[in-house]
Amino acid sequence: MKTINKLTSALFFFAVFLANAAPPIPGGGGNGGNGTGAQASPIDLYVYVLAIVAIGFIVYFTKKYKNVKA
Repeated sequence: MKTINKLTSALFFFAVFLANAAPPIPGGGGNGGNGTGAQASPIDLYVYVLAIVAIGFIVYFTKKYKNVKA
């Protein structure tokens, strides 16, 4: 496997590790007192979509760079 592939894989797994990390919630959690039971930030719903789009951009620009270099 080429070096860039190893580096890309390592960075991807590190990003997944950081995305799954969550600090302990003091007081047992809750939703911040808004009373609706809704999530505090709606971006949580799009994390998987954003990750897929980011991987797509990485693949696209890597292929584009290889074509220009060759």
